[in-house]
Amino acid sequence: MKHIISVIVDNKPGVLARVAGLFSRRAYNIDSLAVGPTEDKDVSRITLVVQGSDDIVEQIGKQLNKLPDVKKVLDLSQGEFISREMVLLKVHATAKNRNEIYTLANAFRAKIIDIAEESMIIEATGDTSKIEGLEALLEKYGLLAVVRTGKIALARGKK
Repeated sequence: MKHIISVIVDNKPGVLARVAGLFSRRAYNIDSLAVGPTEDKDVSRITLVVQGSDDIVEQIGKQLNKLPDVKKVLDLSQGEFISREMVLLKVHATAKNRNEIYTLANAFRAKIIDIAEESMIIEATGDTSKIEGLEALLEKYGLLAVVRTGKIALARGKK
């Protein structure tokens, strides 16, 4: 089962390395990792997507809480949450198919952010299935490059 873990940490050098190191020392794979500052410039949020049983994820949480710069660990998968990721897709585009690609991007509420003579770059934000759906439909035109962010997530409600 996939779990989305949100780790609130002090915004200090080396904290991310210690958090990631905890996973590698225990041979747990991180499927996705995103980090950025929060509303408090002294605090960052690390969002991790990991696979494992509830027991394994609970153990990971306990180990994370032992790290000195970790303020809070939440398994967002245990409640309601909103998650998103972003993708940049560079697709082969010609004068003949450019309108088709544009129409497809609009259907996914994606943005065309660059147009060159033989390519277009499309930006899309959404849940994993939306991103994967757009990518699958654009494959027939020839994907030249794909860059995806890690998943970011927040608990719904007041939490």
